[in-house]
Amino acid sequence: MTWYTMDLHLHTPASDDYLQPEASYLDILKQAAKRGLDMIAFADHNTVAGYRRMKEEIDQLNLLKKLNRLLPEEETRLKEYQRLLKRVLVLPGFEFTATFGFHILAIFPEDKPVRDIDHLLLEMNIPSEKLDQGSVTVGASVDVLTAYRLINEAGGMAIAAHANSNNGVAMRRFPFGGQTKIAYTQDPNLVALEVTDLEKQGRYATASFFSGNKPEYPRRMHCIQGSDAHLLVKSSEHQNKLGVGDRATDVRLPDRSYKALRDLFESNNFSRTRPHRSGSQPAYDFIQDARGEGVTFVQDFHEKMTVRGGHLYSIIADVCAFTNSNGGTLYIGVSEDSEKPVEGISKPNQAIQKLKTAISKRITPELDCKFESHKTSNKNVIQVMIPRGEDPPYAVDDNKVYLRTETETEMAVRDEIVELVLQGKKETREPSTIVQGTPLPIPGSEDVYRMVSDEPEPEDPPRTGVEIVSVTQRGGEKYYTVRDLRNGNVVKNVTLKSSRRLWHYAISKYAQMPKDPNRMDVEWNGDVGLLDRNKRGKYYSYDLIQRTPQGYRYYFGVTDDGVHGEWEELIR
Repeated sequence: MTWYTMDLHLHTPASDDYLQPEASYLDILKQAAKRGLDMIAFADHNTVAGYRRMKEEIDQLNLLKKLNRLLPEEETRLKEYQRLLKRVLVLPGFEFTATFGFHILAIFPEDKPVRDIDHLLLEMNIPSEKLDQGSVTVGASVDVLTAYRLINEAGGMAIAAHANSNNGVAMRRFPFGGQTKIAYTQDPNLVALEVTDLEKQGRYATASFFSGNKPEYPRRMHCIQGSDAHLLVKSSEHQNKLGVGDRATDVRLPDRSYKALRDLFESNNFSRTRPHRSGSQPAYDFIQDARGEGVTFVQDFHEKMTVRGGHLYSIIADVCAFTNSNGGTLYIGVSEDSEKPVEGISKPNQAIQKLKTAISKRITPELDCKFESHKTSNKNVIQVMIPRGEDPPYAVDDNKVYLRTETETEMAVRDEIVELVLQGKKETREPSTIVQGTPLPIPGSEDVYRMVSDEPEPEDPPRTGVEIVSVTQRGGEKYYTVRDLRNGNVVKNVTLKSSRRLWHYAISKYAQMPKDPNRMDVEWNGDVGLLDRNKRGKYYSYDLIQRTPQGYRYYFGVTDDGVHGEWEELIR
């Protein structure tokens, strides 16, 4: 494995808004090599003309050489092309303008015939007279989901261009389009998101938003960055425009090829992508970055993996919980506390083999986890990548079924096990192309006007935490019905004694409340109210109440990932 630096979003003079039309394709390659880029893609607006013109120039020079008609300056130019193309892999592609102006990168293998890409553009409704114009405005093209599908079927990679910014499919700054955002960013034909804030940390960074923590965005997305360069070098004249390689991405691959890059994007290994940093900047440490984020629904940490003390069993239980939930990543040999020294694993290869054996023997059915050893603070740390299981429920020692609930691993109760069994039967009976629990794609442009108003209604409950649905008393014992807000599963006959941690907290709080809501200390925002705010580690959780025509509803342990609409306004 080697780290390669790439910039998959370069424009050329073939784009009609290129700011240096006098620049040559050789100039772009020279600048790419100067910036240390190993892989680039020409992604002109709705055309592959730039890549084609470069290939035609090289073919013409080779023909002249074959005919012994090369002028000295032409020979020099050909040698430069040959030298640079050994140094920099150039992939063909384009930046497509879908219906309503959303931008999508389409990147193809190096041996993809240009004529085939032209045919694809025509199939995507780019007018033939505009095929070589490189214009952003092309009239009525196809919708976003159709574009993803056609690019994938043509053997290309669909990547959402500057997804979190202007013309981006994530529509992060738009207060509408909930279902549209989900479909446009979770579609199985989309391999990655290009974002403009890959260096940013925290829960409001785009990569964190699509990390698998949010229940409505369950598929974790690979995130990269690209320069969207419209000139060779950034200048004072165009302050808001980047040059070649100004915003690049490092990827760790077995070789420098389109296939290796696609394999990475189709994997659940998210540690082999990082924002590129110049030599003067500190090296990017994704483990420290993960520690900064802390324990989440899809991430946890274990300092030790010894049998004594139950550390190894805790790891196995986490693996089982992640695969029964939404998949996830474990870091072994390090605490989630970024201020605490790294413990490390002294013999990582032996430890990985021990983990593989333990998981294989103790978890059924068979589970394919990925293991890697990494250095952080000069110590070895093991990374375990757990996929979302395709055949739930998964069990430890044949009969212990675990689930992930927010930041904790808990043993599943009867109703949850039943739900997992039904889920497994459904997936076996109805094979799906949806990746990692992605919501079903919604129709295309003909329904966009309906979809953009599809943001959840204010009365929709939060999406994380638990709801106390009802309580009954039998034989002096109170039995509660609770709803897991992350997946909607309803669990009956829960007692305070039998309840696990978050349920125990919710039942205890609910039992202490006055029967009359008017006697409660509530901070109201319309029909939604805040009962309590609790600091849990680095983040907060909230106890909430809601007025409905049928009465009051109570939600406990809601995290920031679960709030939306008026709920979000309430907790600000």
